[in-house]
Amino acid sequence: MSWRARRNRLAGRRLTLTLVLVGLAAACAAALAIAASGTDVSRDESRRATATAGRLLLNASSPPSIMGIAQIGQRLTASPGTWSPKPRSFRYAWKRCDARGGHCKTIRSARGSTYIVGLGDAGTTLRVAVTAIGRTGRSKRVLSARTAVVTTPATGVQRLEYVFDDGLVSVYDMDHGHNLVKTIRLPQTEAGVRGVMVSPVTHMLFVSYGGDGDSFHGSVLAYDLLAERVAWAVHLNTGIDSGAVSPDGKRIYMPTGENSSTGLWNVLDASNGAVIGTIQGGAGPHNTIASKDGRFVYLGGRNHNYLDVYETANGHIKEVGPLVNGVRPFTVNGTNTIAFTTATNFDGFQVSNLTTGKVLYTVSFGAVPNGFRYTAPSHGISLSPDETQVYVIDAVNKVVRAYDVSGVAHGVAPRALGSIYVAGWNGQESPCAYDCGQDGWLQHSLDGRYVYVGDSGEVIDTATRKVLLKLTTLANTRKFLEIDWQNGLPIATSTRSGVGYVG
Repeated sequence: MSWRARRNRLAGRRLTLTLVLVGLAAACAAALAIAASGTDVSRDESRRATATAGRLLLNASSPPSIMGIAQIGQRLTASPGTWSPKPRSFRYAWKRCDARGGHCKTIRSARGSTYIVGLGDAGTTLRVAVTAIGRTGRSKRVLSARTAVVTTPATGVQRLEYVFDDGLVSVYDMDHGHNLVKTIRLPQTEAGVRGVMVSPVTHMLFVSYGGDGDSFHGSVLAYDLLAERVAWAVHLNTGIDSGAVSPDGKRIYMPTGENSSTGLWNVLDASNGAVIGTIQGGAGPHNTIASKDGRFVYLGGRNHNYLDVYETANGHIKEVGPLVNGVRPFTVNGTNTIAFTTATNFDGFQVSNLTTGKVLYTVSFGAVPNGFRYTAPSHGISLSPDETQVYVIDAVNKVVRAYDVSGVAHGVAPRALGSIYVAGWNGQESPCAYDCGQDGWLQHSLDGRYVYVGDSGEVIDTATRKVLLKLTTLANTRKFLEIDWQNGLPIATSTRSGVGYVG
């Protein structure tokens, strides 16, 4: 080979080596850039990495849940669960699943936090998936742990509203224009009805009547709903007021009256009315709610600015507050975590955490005018069964106010939905034995369709928030409740207080 050929061959090898070295250098530089940045050089992959980082920052410490009655035509509400840190917003996707909650398919038209159950949902299990949106991105979808199995409304159920005037009970058919079904005469209660409660388990209706203080003693009777007769009646050495019966129907928790100085609640044996114990609560024992699981009894003392929570297992009492003033009508949710209270000389309501005992929100409707005739301008509050709304009396402005309270447990303040004008709260109940001022009361029906307005008489349609009709007996009392019947037996009651049923 000539020297010229050897020189060209060597030059080619040098060029190849140079190209290899340049390629290696470029690769090393790229690798160093990737290592330094922690991301790929691709913009799309960079975006994906950012989104992944956002997902890692948003963690669900408790899963979403569904609130409401899972029946066709009913509205369900999704609770997004608890997240850390707090997201800016949430996105919802409702899903139809099989009976066990699996094999889920997204309902394309259902993207909000609420969903109205349709005919196509019958026999399926509804779940909700929630995506949290934060500053750095969004989380993965988290599926609700609690499912709602859709059923059709129970057949053969008769829904009746019982309205208690002194000496007389009027019974109305809620599903047939609120026609009057029958009346029950209880002449004993002409002494003044103070409270009513029902145990579907024992088919007993209990009525407290008479005096509500130290000098004015009262009585309690049990009326057998099946036999349609008074089973027993007792005359106590104390006053009485608005009590509650335990879920098993065995005990009655009876306050000794808003004018009592003792602060005592009597515990009665529901089989015969005998006093078997006492509970020391706040001054002026007045209104009472027994939790639906039987664990707690909520004691509202008219002259005590705390709501007392009595634990039935150990007798301990926890106080919730301080509230703006003495406790007047109040209600609680189904999981014993949130209370809604009204107060003396306060037009509005408060929301409290029953676990911590702290007030979460205070909602005022405005100042109470000097000389206003009622000591409790908001003498009526009721929580919808699905716990998404609360209705409250505003007697100063003669309206019932509706609020969205679906997010109060998650840091979302009550939101005003509208007001319904009513005609009452302007005189005296008549005939009436005692405490006759028409200061009002509210109660939701068990299916959430209606709100009943005591001392005014209106039946409000909650779907439209308009007055549907007026019952004259309801315009003359603050005591009423729903009892549902099936196959000749009482199966459910709303209680007087319009409590929540979720959980």
